[in-house]
This record gives sequence, structure tokens and C-alpha cells, in this order.
Amino acid sequence: MIKKESTVDTRARGIYVVSPSSAVADAKVLARGVKRLEKMGFNVALDRETLSREQRFAGTDQARLAGLHRAAKQSLPIVMASRGGYGITRLLPHIDWHLLAKTNKRFVGQSDFTAFNLALLAKTGLVSYAGPTVCYDFGAAKPEILTTEIFGEVMRGELEILSFESEDADAVDCRGVLWGGNLAMITALIGTPFMPKIKKGILFIEDVGEHPYRIERMLLQLAQAGILSKQKALILGGFTDYRLAEHDRGYDLQAAIRFIKQSVGIPVITGLPFGHTPMKATLPIGAKVGLATEDGLAHIVFQEHRDA
Repeated sequence: MIKKESTVDTRARGIYVVSPSSAVADAKVLARGVKRLEKMGFNVALDRETLSREQRFAGTDQARLAGLHRAAKQSLPIVMASRGGYGITRLLPHIDWHLLAKTNKRFVGQSDFTAFNLALLAKTGLVSYAGPTVCYDFGAAKPEILTTEIFGEVMRGELEILSFESEDADAVDCRGVLWGGNLAMITALIGTPFMPKIKKGILFIEDVGEHPYRIERMLLQLAQAGILSKQKALILGGFTDYRLAEHDRGYDLQAAIRFIKQSVGIPVITGLPFGHTPMKATLPIGAKVGLATEDGLAHIVFQEHRDA
């Protein structure tokens, strides 16, 4: 269930596509994604290195870094990753954060892009977005309609509240800075200058291809590093494409979640529509939001960061 305000932001609607991580596997998928974004009313431009390839990467480190810097300098207001994969961590020490802070673009992506989202917040304080990518989401054979609609609403400034089912959610009614993304990328930033120091925040997580014990272990790392205890709530998104083993003997994702809920000492909310899944919300990382649960539903109130 999505609740929207009626006002529409009239800011320019343009998207500049970059490939800061893994190489685009199929140029036709990228083209299909671009076409769908254009049908939604966005003016789309591709960085000249979008389809480059060097080993598994979308070009050399220098080329991908230059693409991010070009994205900051060009005129379109939204910068979207073509896809995730791996590669941004290599670039973090070399990014011109001062340049990015001056241009104030709206950066959008997920998975490996989590490292950029969080580093941008740590280095500049700017809000960016965990959300769809051109290939995985807009380039899908049959895109999830809510994913595309919510993205458009967030970029136009229309979305006030995201409500989703969360039958076993802990009771919570709080405000805080929303942050997070891919769990493996978050834990990889612990102890680095690219990990934002968020106190009394609202942390959301997701992951793909990670066995429940690894999800539990990464959450325990966040807890033992003193990060979880400083948050007001933990929101769990999708955890997909993992395989249980025979010797798990009943230990599954729900068992891991139960253990975490008993261990972390903060409210835990499940069911967030975000992850390596066709359905995903677009979430403002670094924005102040409200969070509340009631009657099997959870509500994230995005207008809180506008009123702050």
C-alpha cells in the first residue's frame, strides 16, 4: 500500500547512466531499460564508458572513476548505475568527494552501489538513493510496475509514506536517519573512513546469495562493532538466492532472524520491499524519516526529512 501527496515536483527530469562496477552483460538489456525510462518521461544520457569492459569490470578503474566525475559535472540531475556487481570499493579512495558535494546530484543504485551511497553520506552528508538500476529493473523482460512507479514518485517528490506488510514486526514509533543497503557491502566498510557514523538511525539491510548463517554473522559483526546498539531500529528487506544444506537441520533464514531479534536489543521490522528482487522501493539514504508499526503494517514516513 502506497500513500502519496497530490503535489508534483516540477524539477528537470533527466538521468545520466554510469557503470561504476561490473560490466554490462547485454547491451540490449541496457537499451531496453533506457527506452522504458524515456517512456516514463525521463531524458536519458549514457556515459561514454557505460558499455566498456576490462576483465569483469565496466572498464579500468581509471575509466570508471572518470565516469563518476563526468556524471557529477554534466547537467542532468539524476545519476543512475547501469548495474551492480563489484568494483566501487576500488574507487572510493580516489573519488573527488568535494566535486560531488558541489554538484548535488541524486545518485541511485543498489548492491555494490551501497558502498558509494554510504561513502557519499560519510564524506559529504548528501542524501542519495538505494533503488533500481537500469539493467536489472528497467531492462527486465517484465519490470515490476510498483518498482518503476515508486521510483518515479520519489524522483518527482511525490511519495510521502511507504507502507508494507510486517506481521512479526516489533513495536516502534521513532524518527531517525535512514541508511543501509546491501549487508555485505555495509560490513565491508566497517573500520574505513567511508562508513558513516550514524547514531539513533534507522538501518535497513538486504542481500543475495548469502546463506542465513552468513547473514547472522554479518549482523553480529555490526552488533559487536557497536553499530547496531546505536540505531533506533533495524529493517530487514529481501534475502534471496541462497541454498540451505542438509546439515543445517532446521536452521534457516527465520531461525537466523529469531536469533538476531533476541540478540540485538533494538526493534526489528521485516518485510521491507527492497533487495535483489523485482519489487523494490526507492529509499533516501541519509534522509531523516519516521518509522512506525501497527496491526501487521510498517510505515516509513519520508516527509520527515523535508520538515527537519
